[in-house]
Amino acid sequence: MSLERKNKRFGLVPTAGLAVFLAGVALPALAQDVPTLSEEAFEHSKEIYFQQCAGCHGVLRKGATGKNLEPAWKKTAADGTVTEGGTLKLGQERLEKIISFGTEGGMNNFSDIMTEQEIKDMATYIQMTPPKPPEWSLEQMKASRKVYVDPADYPTEPLHGRNWENFFVVIERDVGKVAIIDGDTKEVLVHIPTGYAVHVIKASEHHNVEHMENPGRFWYTMGRDGKMTKIDLWQTPDKMLVAEVDIAHDARDVSISGDGKYVIGGGYWPPHFVIADAVTMEPLKVVSTRGVNVDGNYVEEARVAAIYTTPNEPTFLVAVKELGQMWQVDYTDLDNLRIEMINSAKFLHDGFFDTTGRYFQIAANASNKMVVVDTKERKLEAMIDVGALPHPGPGANWDDPNCGPVAGTTHLGEGTVTVWGNDPEGHADQAWKVCYTVETDGPGLFVRTHPKSKYVWADQTKHPDPEVQQSIQVIDKATGEIAKTIQITDEEGSAAVHFEFNADGTEVWVSKWNLKDSKEPNGQMVIFDAETLEEKARIDGLFAPTGKFNVYNRTNHVT
Repeated sequence: MSLERKNKRFGLVPTAGLAVFLAGVALPALAQDVPTLSEEAFEHSKEIYFQQCAGCHGVLRKGATGKNLEPAWKKTAADGTVTEGGTLKLGQERLEKIISFGTEGGMNNFSDIMTEQEIKDMATYIQMTPPKPPEWSLEQMKASRKVYVDPADYPTEPLHGRNWENFFVVIERDVGKVAIIDGDTKEVLVHIPTGYAVHVIKASEHHNVEHMENPGRFWYTMGRDGKMTKIDLWQTPDKMLVAEVDIAHDARDVSISGDGKYVIGGGYWPPHFVIADAVTMEPLKVVSTRGVNVDGNYVEEARVAAIYTTPNEPTFLVAVKELGQMWQVDYTDLDNLRIEMINSAKFLHDGFFDTTGRYFQIAANASNKMVVVDTKERKLEAMIDVGALPHPGPGANWDDPNCGPVAGTTHLGEGTVTVWGNDPEGHADQAWKVCYTVETDGPGLFVRTHPKSKYVWADQTKHPDPEVQQSIQVIDKATGEIAKTIQITDEEGSAAVHFEFNADGTEVWVSKWNLKDSKEPNGQMVIFDAETLEEKARIDGLFAPTGKFNVYNRTNHVT
């Protein structure tokens, strides 16, 4: 995504207007020297902040999963105690060290990603008042829509003769593309241009509806730049991108209604969600998520962190991060939208369903809790105390010999996997209680398993030590102990991240993610035998691959 396009779409300060912008900035009184950057350095730092920092710290830098990065802030506790802080108080030297080396609380080191000068400039940039992006209207969304294949021309059967249900849809983060890999032949079929730094890809799924046709055929992506794209896996590879639309300046998640009629996208900025026609990609309805949080305070930057479709109900689940609320949105009548706002805890991030599809388990990482929502009753079921900054990614469910059905999460803030019971009907005594924890070598982003597997896989991508970042740990379901630690690479600037099984559960795919931008392929897919844990193959020709999604597993809710 070009700098010019980012500035235009994200509503940030054009280069020529930097002096005017700085003249209007009201810097805190405690600043002895006004932080300044050249026009070029300011623009470049602004771009890097959007790419690397805004997700955790917010567009307005008020913090969520990450710390508040405003130049100066003040908090008043319930007992009247006032705490002050800010980036100006931390100062240039301290900020440079934090950015360079990361923290044990879950922030990774950026010394492998940014140059020394970029780190210096970023430390200065975050001491300056953040620019506020503009809104994004329904009219603008509709004007951005592009249709590359008319729905009337969609094929009635796959055109390529491949086992498309074992395709892997792979995020190539830094180049703004998605790769389609044939899981049978291990061929990279195509690199599809999508939004910048796609965060999530979702497919039409099997639901309890009779008229869902060809679940798993259509996939929808959401880029960090707010671009939503539609992919048709029945097309020949050169025609798989069939439509796109921009729904925000900054966004994260997408999902498809159980009847296949609607696709919903969630914005970080503006903070809203958008419901569009899943066939034509025409935006139909916009709903702002600004509001009052669980503490009774109004929040302007109340971002949509995650969106999921409930398997058994005609609803979407919208996680409003800063509000600490799950919104259960009934899509059966868009003109009279019914929304249950379910209070829980801050800051909601990502989650997954139990095996029944009734209970949704989502991380409230600033509160160190897993929140459980009963989607049948549309209410809060439980909140489970876990480790620091839980981050389950797509999550994992399995059977434990002592606790029965359980689920687990990794953590951004500590090296543990927490496991809890999640079967209130069959194992009421264990339900929503911690069964056990596993100590790992470092903080991680993702945990994954498969019903046919004896193991649970966890990464450690958020540890500042490169060797730990490059390693994965495999946990034995029967004992709850680490069965094997596997270092997938020792290449500087690379990390091991995210897991996905193939359709029959015999293989585990792990991304070798290169953290540095590159115009050449710099990542791999590393494939392991799910039973022996031995490496089977590597797939080259990928650009910074991160998340990957097997068609059969995601369509059938295999966790």
